[in-house]
Amino acid sequence: MAGLIIFVIVGVIAVVAALGMLLSNNAVHSALYLILNFVCVAIFYLLLNAPFLAMVQITVYAGAIMVLFLFVIMLLGAEQVPLSSSLRWQMPLGVVMALALLGTAAYAIISGGVTLAPQELASEAEAFGSPFQIGDVLFQNYLFPFELTSVLLLVAMIGAIVLTKDEQPKKETD
Repeated sequence: MAGLIIFVIVGVIAVVAALGMLLSNNAVHSALYLILNFVCVAIFYLLLNAPFLAMVQITVYAGAIMVLFLFVIMLLGAEQVPLSSSLRWQMPLGVVMALALLGTAAYAIISGGVTLAPQELASEAEAFGSPFQIGDVLFQNYLFPFELTSVLLLVAMIGAIVLTKDEQPKKETD
């Protein structure tokens, strides 16, 4: 019962943080709302008995990636997001997509969704989110995409260094 109460409270906080992120005109405030949303996701992982995934969520997403986002936002001076008239089509599209998501969720709830046998559910719950299970799936089923992602990140890092390199002509000394 306590888990359900925590889930509802954290769920409401996550939805409010997501709405704050979307509706904020200040990019720094949006990033801070996103950090709060990542913390809520980490709490959901804890409720699912996956402490490793919760700590990875906090460390990688709420920590490292959001620090990078905030750094880029402040470096570019893009704190205030101007309301552009060229992107007015996004609001109706967003409403349509939200209604489609709600319709899909309602259909899944009404139809009963996917059910597992109790023994399958218990065996999956025991191993869910363990470092061994994550490593096993990552390096057996997704080794090539994992390595491809690492090469892509390396190329992006080299590209960022090349783009920010200060081009100063060498002075000739006579």
